[in-house]
Amino acid sequence: MSDASGQIDHVLTEDRSFPPPAEFTERAVFSSQSQYEEVYARARDDRDGFWAEEAKQHLHWFEPFTKVFDGQTSKVRWFVDGKTNASYNCLDAQIDAGRGDKNAIVWEGEPGDTRTLTYRELRSEVCKCAAALTEIGITAGDVVSIYMPMTPELPIAMLACARIGAIHSVVFAGFSSESIADRNNDAGAKLVITADGLYRRGKVLPLKETVDEALEKSPTVKNCLVLRRTGNDNVPMTEGRDLWWHDTVDHQSDDFPAVPLDSEAPLFILYTSGSTGKPKGILHTTAGYNLWAKRTFQWVFDHREDDVYWCTADCGWITGHSYVVYGPMAAGATCLMYEGAPNHPAEDRFWDLVEKYKVTILYTAPTAVRAFIKWGDEHVDKHDLSSLRLLGSVGEGINPEAWMWYHKKIGGERCPIVDTWWQTETGGIMMSPLPGITATKPGSCTRPLPGVIPSIVDETGKDVDPNHGGMLCIAEPWPGMLRGIWGDEQRFVEQYWSMIPGKYLTGDNARMDSDGYYWIMGRIDDVINVSGHRLSTIEVESALVSHEAVCEAAVVGREDALKGQAIAAFVTIRGREPNEELRKELKMHVRKQIGALAQPDDIRFAATLPKTRSGKIMRRLLRDVASGREVAGDTSTLEDLSVLAKLNDDEA
Repeated sequence: MSDASGQIDHVLTEDRSFPPPAEFTERAVFSSQSQYEEVYARARDDRDGFWAEEAKQHLHWFEPFTKVFDGQTSKVRWFVDGKTNASYNCLDAQIDAGRGDKNAIVWEGEPGDTRTLTYRELRSEVCKCAAALTEIGITAGDVVSIYMPMTPELPIAMLACARIGAIHSVVFAGFSSESIADRNNDAGAKLVITADGLYRRGKVLPLKETVDEALEKSPTVKNCLVLRRTGNDNVPMTEGRDLWWHDTVDHQSDDFPAVPLDSEAPLFILYTSGSTGKPKGILHTTAGYNLWAKRTFQWVFDHREDDVYWCTADCGWITGHSYVVYGPMAAGATCLMYEGAPNHPAEDRFWDLVEKYKVTILYTAPTAVRAFIKWGDEHVDKHDLSSLRLLGSVGEGINPEAWMWYHKKIGGERCPIVDTWWQTETGGIMMSPLPGITATKPGSCTRPLPGVIPSIVDETGKDVDPNHGGMLCIAEPWPGMLRGIWGDEQRFVEQYWSMIPGKYLTGDNARMDSDGYYWIMGRIDDVINVSGHRLSTIEVESALVSHEAVCEAAVVGREDALKGQAIAAFVTIRGREPNEELRKELKMHVRKQIGALAQPDDIRFAATLPKTRSGKIMRRLLRDVASGREVAGDTSTLEDLSVLAKLNDDEA
């Protein structure tokens, strides 16, 4: 466990285990451990045969593929020569299967307005949009930037692009004009689709004005299609460039056939949030991604025809792509969409929606769970959440104590929790409990899904032993894997494929325990070397969060002449005053929980922590603050710049 080996010291022990309820297991997609092991072994030992069957059964093919897989490491093709269409799989195939009158999207806006679209109605709207895009001059291979609120028109625009073979690049509707322009220019976008504005915590944010600023620096963009969402009469429209959605889309034919596309045709570019530096455009293609999103959705969420499924993610992130649009809709699910903030008009908005729409599956982020804890149980207690049967966690590792609150307060100790690990790059979930069979452990993503072969290695590429941390790699290709970084093949190879030859380097550290369960230990950059011991930041964070006064914690390393690195912690608290007494108490709490080696040297109190707009803590900025350096690097994706200034005050 020395620094030279690249292994990471494991200091946090979690022994609690929660088997699934027997009544859940009875109806589950995976209802026995032997069933999972048989499917997993088949996918591992006969990769091509397994995925050939999966693809033929679960996707529609205009032309059959001639070969399942071709290539190696960074250059791969799946379902070679086959022709399919993701929009067809999400819409037409569902209507053909008898789901035309089933609700596809149940939507509520922040002000309380509602809309429901069946699969037949959704296809009609997608066809109209596809016809409009074609009329504007968008063709297969063109890039369309989408900067929209979470209205039904956002997935409509995505599926319309997919229908004609255009490549969509969804940009979260909260990014600055500079960020939009950077993405437009990197992708060479020809069209931007936006709205007059969006509702956020009772206010109207003027999206079109932000887009106009971006278009001044986006020479490749020829047109801007604008949805009237807020009814603002003073929206600036540039003649010859800007087009209203209602004038351009609504009169189009609702019968626009899906274009047969090569299995490897680009489907979308999605720029990472920038939590680790300069944003990069992750490229996903059509068939393999669509299949992976669908099957992982069905496996992990144990989907049933009568489910009302709510993934709270915005479509500006990969979770919204895979588990609001392409996965659930290819499986014929009913998806709840909500436009606004979780605390408007009050902190119980999510629970009001769960009760109102009788949500059965809830998939949300640890950062949201921690916010709910901070706001107080009284907001949950006033609502009937008995419709829920399954909970999910996504976006980053969930601390055990947050997991326990989610399990008890939201799940009523009856709902399995699927704590999912995956990335923008992987296209879909890679490791997760299967809710009918997996005994869950708070904080563990448990086991890999069929087709996923994890490998935990040290810096020499050698596999580490169980209960030792190391770098998490994926040893074999899978259908949903990324196909590149848009316009930067060298960066793609260097970042993911060069350090551990023949394996995909995830950028995360992990360990596997003696039960074969996997534990994510934070990003590779988040390891702290204290007196020759390599410690995972997430374990120290989990120890801090287990204290009743701590809502959220972020831990980083700073240079130390004696230890090499010292541990610096940033915490948000509830119910206590931030003072020296609490600081000492928290240090001793960590010491008691996981040992003297992991005791923080510095603890700073913060009202909030710096996060990306997707909710991930930007630890690289905290490292600069902890070390007393001027904050460097890209801050365009930071949700609130004022947070950084406040953090420099020790008692902030």
